[in-house]
Amino acid sequence: MFKGHCFPKAIILQAVYYKLRFSLSYRDVEELLSIRGVKVDHATIQRWVFKFAPLVEKQFRKRKKSVGKRWRMDETYIKVKGQWKYLYRAVDKQGNTVDFLLTKRRQRLSAHKFLIKAITNNGKPELINIDKSGANTSAIKLYNRRNFSKIKIRQCKYLNNIVEQDHRMIKWRIVQGLGFKEFESAKRTIAGVEMIRMLKKNQLVNPKSSTYKSFTSLAA
Repeated sequence: MFKGHCFPKAIILQAVYYKLRFSLSYRDVEELLSIRGVKVDHATIQRWVFKFAPLVEKQFRKRKKSVGKRWRMDETYIKVKGQWKYLYRAVDKQGNTVDFLLTKRRQRLSAHKFLIKAITNNGKPELINIDKSGANTSAIKLYNRRNFSKIKIRQCKYLNNIVEQDHRMIKWRIVQGLGFKEFESAKRTIAGVEMIRMLKKNQLVNPKSSTYKSFTSLAA
């Protein structure tokens, strides 16, 4: 994973962790590393996040704990290059993150794509609670029809408070980090931010003594 890089693995991982865990710009991370005596350009740090965030997140998925069978599904808005994009997310009854997907449009096909991803990675739920979104309702019905399944749909805004509160944590991190200029960069960075959030929720099988140590163990 780290072959061909001029900097040691420990420095690269620390820089990536700083960016994903805290509300810092790339220049902030550059300054923090310079205090430690490490001279590295912020553009290099950005490339590290772009490359390693999805790779570490992929390893996390192999060791992710199972989630419950009752989900809360919703979408929120993320600004990329001045335009709104849509982040579909789901949590279970206990608030554990089920899955996420950043899409360019808010429509039934986007919601259906997210649902397929979530079920592929986490198994089929018994029930999904949603708000009054027609796209989400249509996506679940389409999945049921095509896969001969019987996922129950429940529409109760009050019960979706769990996922809406979780949205706020993710959005706050992104807004404080000064946003995104490219969709692919947003997609990869959000994957890393979501992974750190799941580590903090103790969703890793056999976690280490701290979130940082759990993070670095995924790149072993």
